[in-house]
Amino acid sequence: MMKISIIGLGYVGIQLAIAFAEKCENSKIIGFDINKSKISKYKRGIDITNEVGNKRISNAKNILFTFNEENIRDSDFFIITVPTPINNKNLPDLTATIEATKIVGKNIKNDSIVIYESTFYPGLTEEICIPLLEKVSNMKCPKDFKVGYSPERINPGDKIHKLTNTSKIISGVDNETINRLKELYAYILNNIVTVSSIQTAEACKILENTQRDINIAFINEMSIIFNKLGINTKEVLNACNTKWNFLDFKPGLVGGHCIGIDPYYLIYKANKLNISTPIIKTAREVNENMPDYIAKKIIKYLRSVNNNIENSNVLIYGLTFKEDTNDIRNSKIIDIIKKLQKLKIKISAIDDNISIEDVENMYN
Repeated sequence: MMKISIIGLGYVGIQLAIAFAEKCENSKIIGFDINKSKISKYKRGIDITNEVGNKRISNAKNILFTFNEENIRDSDFFIITVPTPINNKNLPDLTATIEATKIVGKNIKNDSIVIYESTFYPGLTEEICIPLLEKVSNMKCPKDFKVGYSPERINPGDKIHKLTNTSKIISGVDNETINRLKELYAYILNNIVTVSSIQTAEACKILENTQRDINIAFINEMSIIFNKLGINTKEVLNACNTKWNFLDFKPGLVGGHCIGIDPYYLIYKANKLNISTPIIKTAREVNENMPDYIAKKIIKYLRSVNNNIENSNVLIYGLTFKEDTNDIRNSKIIDIIKKLQKLKIKISAIDDNISIEDVENMYN
């Protein structure tokens, strides 16, 4: 019987855990997270991500949700899907990755395979994770255990591009690892793409999100220009999209836990190599400044209709970082609210996807 442990049960981990539980009926699936409240809800069949659904969680019989690391001991596969955020200086915060690696290192066995799905800068797996696994386990990679990397491609709120119909990139420390990863993911995925090295796989994910950040920044900048000229940006984009090779990006706030974060990991790595990244940095600057731009537009309008804007009431419709999700991490809407509150503007907010408790806990 194959034993698969998913470490970290957020938007990525819970989807993997349920998919393996549904497709690998003769295997033992362990869903592990250090958050006891999260584990309690999953045990009761409550999907806190709104991505899998309560019914699928309740019907998955061969899965154990646990915060006890003894339950993951001697797994054949450990899939690590913990967050990789940044700190207040926009530098990588690897706390969750390091702690998860330590937990796995204490519980691996000979021939275990550890797979990282978190977003890394190229080199992180081999420079930090593998040495830490070796130190904690007192074993050697690849002789005693194997390590692979397969970047997650989960898109919260997307009802079309799901885990099972999205191509999966895989790589590993050797060909044996790659072949075993291919066999594992074939249980739940249709299209598996092999790349030559772990660093290449890491680079794929960080390029995907940095590319989107740069393209959105360009459209944001264009929208600011068009707005000043009195041109309707949406009309321009609709017209441009009639050309076959026009890239369909739209202006907006870039928050969340991927596009607004991952470019900083690439900037960090480039700095270590003494390489400047003016385009990536400028894109980040443009997108980070959009909440301020929008707040100023709101304030300007309020002052045009009411000199005493402290008496103004503003309704914010939607608090998550994007539509059709309950993820409020790094939501740039919150930045707009804070800027308006400084002027004592009265704010009300509505979002059917989230609870008041979630917002209060994260943003006070």
